[in-house]
Amino acid sequence: MNSNSCFQTSLGLIALVALSVAFFTSPLDGEKSLSGYIVQGGDYELVVNAVAATGAEVTHELPVIKALGVKLTAEELRMLQDYYPALRIHANAVAETAARKKARGTTDQTSNTSDEGVAGDAYSDYPALVDADQLHAQGITGDGVGVAIVDSGIYTGPGLSGDTRENSRIMAAYDARTDRVTTGYYSKRKGYSGLSEFDNDDSGHGSHVASAGFNSKLSNVGKYNGIAPDADLVSIKVFDADGRGTYADVIRGVQWAIDNAATYNIRIINMSLSATAQSHYWDDPLNQAVMAAWDAGIIVVASAGNSGPEAQTIGVPGNVPYIITVGAMTDNNTPADLSDDRLARFSAAGPTFEGFVKPEIIAPGGHIMAAMQDDSQIALAHPEFHDGASFFSMSGTSQAASIVSGIAALILQAEPGLSPDQVKCKIMSGARPALKSDGSLAYSIFQQGAGLANAHDSVYAANYDCANNGLDVKADLDGSMHFGGRANQRESGEFYLMEQDGYLWRNGAASGQGYLWKNGYLWKNGYLWQNGYLWTNNVRADGYLWRNSHAESSGYLWQNGYLWQNGYLWTNAESASINHWVEQE
Repeated sequence: MNSNSCFQTSLGLIALVALSVAFFTSPLDGEKSLSGYIVQGGDYELVVNAVAATGAEVTHELPVIKALGVKLTAEELRMLQDYYPALRIHANAVAETAARKKARGTTDQTSNTSDEGVAGDAYSDYPALVDADQLHAQGITGDGVGVAIVDSGIYTGPGLSGDTRENSRIMAAYDARTDRVTTGYYSKRKGYSGLSEFDNDDSGHGSHVASAGFNSKLSNVGKYNGIAPDADLVSIKVFDADGRGTYADVIRGVQWAIDNAATYNIRIINMSLSATAQSHYWDDPLNQAVMAAWDAGIIVVASAGNSGPEAQTIGVPGNVPYIITVGAMTDNNTPADLSDDRLARFSAAGPTFEGFVKPEIIAPGGHIMAAMQDDSQIALAHPEFHDGASFFSMSGTSQAASIVSGIAALILQAEPGLSPDQVKCKIMSGARPALKSDGSLAYSIFQQGAGLANAHDSVYAANYDCANNGLDVKADLDGSMHFGGRANQRESGEFYLMEQDGYLWRNGAASGQGYLWKNGYLWKNGYLWQNGYLWTNNVRADGYLWRNSHAESSGYLWQNGYLWQNGYLWTNAESASINHWVEQE
């Protein structure tokens, strides 16, 4: 089925969507009040012409999802709905970073932020936990691999702006909110020239995330603070000092990364952000942009979210089946004792509402010491976690995602020609699941995926064809096919994988007990639970019907139901969050 026929087939549902948005948009504020929307269609030029016909203000050009970000009056909205009923119209939802700003303190915060000297030993514990330090000793440091950090910016401390040889490593800074890009160069003696706008991470979140995966500073025992200390960085700013942005800003940031991938060798996009799922994964406009990036050959790594530990708490874009979604574990503040390492209580869990196992992987996300200026909003809100110089302790799946992005960079340095699916397979193949003393899984695969990431074993893994089998991202994007995973739920409440025994999980809190994360459980012979089923053209409200599947007669049995059975529920009041602030673990 081609995209146009699929577009026509979906006409009735899309018209219902457009009408539902109209009900959510109240004209009480007056006909001339403006609201932000994302207008989407089956053809980009059609969308451009339709919006131009209304005279509406265009704020974002988003061809990656065949859409425009616009500001509409109530009258302009009605015109689009009346004359172009096939268009999809989404309210431009708000997105937020992990830790939104609290009120500034009245006391000035002062400290040495020059980044001179070395970081403490504890600052390199997590690279050692995933065996990245072993690769560093072999010269595998992510050299030459470009990583785009979609976040609140990156400040220009030496551990971030310079690599291990003190060469420039921030290739460009793009502000998706203003559609401006800045480039320049770095030297140790003079610092950055022409990149003053780089030093603008007022939130602190983006710098901390970038540092966890890529800081080039050495600890006092001679180990690097980051996973891939020689990777090149591209800062894509989508969040303000309060840690807030919009869907359109984030999508434009992803669009820019795709358009400039060749210029800056962007092989990886790190998205330490998460929004509440409001639709099926394939209908969400941010997810569509992420799938387009994957289809363009860019690895996308996203945080699972800090909304765990309950089941089905994975957010957007982590619910996209193709990408690498990362949960968090903690060493329980005893890095030398591996026996008490455990899943972080806040780490979001799967399965997704389309039945996919998420997260695929777990990485360190507890009390991560990484770079952050002391006058950033997060540091001002939580000064007790700042070291008084340039490092800050923070927990979250945001940091875990960046660590896995760093591992992906190490893999790509070793084997530059790998596809995103192959890198995903190698990362999962090298994982070490947490096991009980009897050899059974300590946590469900819906909590830990394949297990704790291991950089060394992933780089040297010989498995290349174990991820995204049975899926087709091009068909997903053109609407001719959509997919569902193998997860289901019994009437008794357990989640399980269809056609595979031994994976039962009753929804509940993550255990506070520690476990050893060991290598080589069930992952060497492929990932049967990664395969996808093919959706039929229509989704019935009473369950999901599979084509060529044993589950056709019953479909999914999710007990908490769906909110989006009758179309989109995008509203102006939506708030998407990479996670709220979580206590240190």
